[in-house]
Amino acid sequence: MRPHHIAAYAVVALALPSSFVSTAAQIGVPQSPDIDITDVNVLPLQGKVTLLVGPGGLESTSANVIMQSSDDAVVLVDTGRGDKTDRYIAAIQRISRKPIRFIINTQAAVDHTGGNEALARSGRPFGGRAAGAGFLLPDQTSGATIIAHESVLKALSAPARQPPVAFAAWPSETYFTDDHELFNGEAIQIFHAAGITDGDSIVFFRRSDVISTGDIFSTLTYPRIDARAGGTIAGEIAALNQILDLAVPREKQEGGTYIVPGHGRVADEADVVEYRDMIVIIRDRVQDLIKNGRSLAQIKAAKVSFDYDRRYSASDWTGDQFVESVFATLTPSPQRAQSPATNGGQRGSPAR
Repeated sequence: MRPHHIAAYAVVALALPSSFVSTAAQIGVPQSPDIDITDVNVLPLQGKVTLLVGPGGLESTSANVIMQSSDDAVVLVDTGRGDKTDRYIAAIQRISRKPIRFIINTQAAVDHTGGNEALARSGRPFGGRAAGAGFLLPDQTSGATIIAHESVLKALSAPARQPPVAFAAWPSETYFTDDHELFNGEAIQIFHAAGITDGDSIVFFRRSDVISTGDIFSTLTYPRIDARAGGTIAGEIAALNQILDLAVPREKQEGGTYIVPGHGRVADEADVVEYRDMIVIIRDRVQDLIKNGRSLAQIKAAKVSFDYDRRYSASDWTGDQFVESVFATLTPSPQRAQSPATNGGQRGSPAR
């Protein structure tokens, strides 16, 4: 069996809901001994990049965590919900004994930042100590550096945020430009791509050819655009187009650049194209009805997302809620009062 076939089977096993896995076990379907759906599972992607899938596979409440390693350090993208950090640390240490030096947050939602404090504390800041120069270098007990767009820091440190986020979980290094860079055995580019909120980031591992998209892209649900946190449908489409600009497919668009969504299975350029096109189609339908004077209630009654709902509508983020979020960013502010209330990018509320 070829190596890429083995990897493909691993992706399928990780992507199965836990209910299906338990049913498969009951009827005697063989399962890989390397897959435990109740634990953090490790999936090598390509180059120096590995995907850490939280307990539950596709049903995990934690966002996908990306790990990139070099001879010097480990870099993480997102940290999950924070309730299984010991398992994430154990999984990371099975791959590399090097310290976690950097954590990159793609957004402020708790399923992406919940493990910030514990995982940062388990690591060390970039740099070392030299005789006579200790005052110039970081305290090695301060933990890993957390990097995010400045809007993520504002969201996490907001006095109104409930529950409040511990200071140690806040980003310690922020950027406010279009991009930010670091190096860990390969160039790592962080692009500001305001889509579902105004603080979203896309992370591109250049040599490994892997992109981490955060919740800008998902294989499971419609994008959870939060108008009150600065998210817009135009920004979401622009962010997806930026991902497509970075990705290079293999022949016939299978493989090439690996694209890891905030939630869901590993994808390639063709998957992002389909997702982008779906969003553009629904946006155009809503926009056309708005131009014809239709209200939000009338637009929802027109079932503009009906042909995609079976694929992307979820119990906590339905097609109607997505249409409401699109409507909210396409209409003048007085009409936005009709849109669902949001909670600053925190996942878990149907009103996001």
